[in-house]
Amino acid sequence: MKVMKFGGTSIGSAESIVKVKQIIEAVNEPVIVVVSALGGVTDCLLQMSQLAAQGDEHYREAYENLKNRHLELIDRVILQPEQRLNLSNRVSFLLDELGNILTGLFLVKDISQKTSDIIVSYGERMSSLILACLLDNARLFDARDFIKTERQFQKHIVDFELTNRRIAEIFVDLPEISVVPGFIAGHKTTNDISNLGRGGSDYTASILAAALKARILEIWTDVDGFMTADPKIINSAYAIERMTYIEAMELSNFGAKVIYPPTIFPAYHLNIPILIKNTFNPEAPGTYITRDKQTNGKKTIKGISSISDTSLITVQGLGMVGVIGVNYRIFKALSEAGISVFMVSQASSENTTSFAVRDADAALSVEVLRKEFQPELNQGEIHEIKAEKGLATVAIVGENMKRTPGIAGKLFGTLGRSGISIIACAQGASETNISFVIQSKYLRKALNSIHDSFFLSEYQVLNIFLTGIGTVGGRLLEQIRSQQQTLMEHNGLKLNIVGIADADNIIVDRRGIDLDNYLELLRTNGRATTPDLLREEILQMNIFNSVFVDCTASPSIAALYEDFLSHNISVVAANKIAASGPFDAYHTLKETARKKGVKYLFETNVGAGLPIINTMNALINSGDKILKLQAVLSGTLNFIFNTISKDIPLSKAIQMAKEARFSEPDPRIDLSGTDVIRKLVILSREAGYAVNQEDVIKNLFIPDRYFRGSLDDFEKTIPEMDELFEEKRKELEIKGKKYRFVAEMDNGKCSVGLQEVDRSHPFYELEGSNNIIMITTERYNEYPMIIKGYGAGAAVTAAGVFSDIISIANIR
Repeated sequence: MKVMKFGGTSIGSAESIVKVKQIIEAVNEPVIVVVSALGGVTDCLLQMSQLAAQGDEHYREAYENLKNRHLELIDRVILQPEQRLNLSNRVSFLLDELGNILTGLFLVKDISQKTSDIIVSYGERMSSLILACLLDNARLFDARDFIKTERQFQKHIVDFELTNRRIAEIFVDLPEISVVPGFIAGHKTTNDISNLGRGGSDYTASILAAALKARILEIWTDVDGFMTADPKIINSAYAIERMTYIEAMELSNFGAKVIYPPTIFPAYHLNIPILIKNTFNPEAPGTYITRDKQTNGKKTIKGISSISDTSLITVQGLGMVGVIGVNYRIFKALSEAGISVFMVSQASSENTTSFAVRDADAALSVEVLRKEFQPELNQGEIHEIKAEKGLATVAIVGENMKRTPGIAGKLFGTLGRSGISIIACAQGASETNISFVIQSKYLRKALNSIHDSFFLSEYQVLNIFLTGIGTVGGRLLEQIRSQQQTLMEHNGLKLNIVGIADADNIIVDRRGIDLDNYLELLRTNGRATTPDLLREEILQMNIFNSVFVDCTASPSIAALYEDFLSHNISVVAANKIAASGPFDAYHTLKETARKKGVKYLFETNVGAGLPIINTMNALINSGDKILKLQAVLSGTLNFIFNTISKDIPLSKAIQMAKEARFSEPDPRIDLSGTDVIRKLVILSREAGYAVNQEDVIKNLFIPDRYFRGSLDDFEKTIPEMDELFEEKRKELEIKGKKYRFVAEMDNGKCSVGLQEVDRSHPFYELEGSNNIIMITTERYNEYPMIIKGYGAGAAVTAAGVFSDIISIANIR
């Protein structure tokens, strides 16, 4: 049999609880299901009880919300009317009990620990009722009947002897599915409601698994398992597939909230494997925890954990040196006060003992220790007992650290290079944990530095700034989002989007921006920007392996390239302005990139996603010489000439190209040949010729007068050309020819213009918005190389930009 525990987030909504039902009913063996309260309910119960005890009527609103949440969940997931009514009545009975208790608190304006324990029990009591009713062939058990506790140092402690005996008696015949409310328990003598502490549902499941010698204990939560670090701080953190009980215990004690620390011991004692699984991603392998230590892994440490609210208590005095029993008195006093210590550091001279506690326990710790050592303080043997706040504790954990030289040196060297001072540190003889205390303001920096040092060799990282989120930029971000995981898994490449800007706003986050909601982030968190501010933001970040991606058509953004390249930031541009601008500026960008060892790539400037520029560079770098280029480079114009028919005049075809987004927002840019001229200039330069736009001979097919005035003027007057083009179309149809707007470069001489091509010409069958280029070289002379395909469209252009980004990483 197995024990499965489902946390509050796993059953927090109708959709998630139905998913839980599917997971449980797919099990082919007897199963005990331990369930937490619905997500957030325990906090709500505690808040309500405090409000009521303070005489604050707002508790009623919270109570009504809680009541409605549970009853609405029943309405959504229990489909059989009679069953739904019965369950609603049972849950309403519990809610009425809760309401009466809260009313009593409101009247007396006081709350005892016993009453608080009763109140917080209602979350699991209601959730277990709902889940047991939802499941087929399930039987509900009351944990108060077999999880037995006694009170020690203001906490409920499990009486394992009695608990194990009661479990064996009650679960002698296991039903197909048993449902048990987690967290809650009963006092061993009075049977009053008690609990196992926050996170205690995990503990309930582990106690049951050990008592019944389960095959496995599964903890179902909302993460993929134990992570190498907190993913909220380090977005490159990843799930750990296998670890030992010791490693899991160490990480849990130092802040990893995946599993409640006491959960581990009962399973460890009987070597019952623990599997951490994600309810919302059940296909993920999760984290498998056993006694077996992996000795062949590449990583010496398994994970980094931290506690942000740390206070360091220091007991100092020369009178402590050589005195036996000082530490015994320190920790005995703390234990009697119910204070948990999670790290101890002592000077070898014995004149100082420091230990770490939670901030909430700091004042009480100092108080009880001053009371304990009052005689020594009065005599000056101990001259200081103080609490230092504003600290954080970090632990690196891994059983493979044992007897591995250099781990501590690497750790402290990494922190030192980051300018982080260590206030206290500790390492046990087991060498599975190195813990240290730092100022809390350095926590994020420390975690990132350590994770970079110990883990990030797992991936090559590109940190990407993108400006322009229109059709191309938006598609690019979507393509990156959908491909990020695959690139990490199969190519060891991590694409980290650290900045996104549109014409007005910018968001920057060196941890990476969530591409699922970047538009909302830009709208709500974006800061106003200009090209100059954009440059300052990127240069000040000074992040490694940076790539600036320009998906605008802005001259002012293109003017930033040289500055970025000179600061070792690669540039990928869909923007044609820089590569087609003055030749000297183009040459400077190319030379700066070469000298700095970074990339200036603009494949999509010509042919969208077609590999034209890369192919030409490969030809030249291999010793070939490009002699001539002939190309149809405007997907817009090719679409127009392929669309014109007796039913679709020129003006209508232009409008269709605009609506299909093949053309620029102002189609005159395409019709004037400006876009084709820019592309021809870029290709000619990449072929090795010093060409400027004014060097190109233009043979245009629409008179200049149509390009004067506004866009509205153009759209009103261009139908005047329809009749002329219809006559030409008929003539071409009779001759078996078609129009193509052709760009040519012949040994550095460039021209663009309308040409008639017959059926024997490679350009004749060019369809839709496709582009084609014939490259004549010394090697490809008699039979030129031909590249043909989609030459317009946001998706293929974005894919071409994506390909340039990938090429910077030099992966295959």
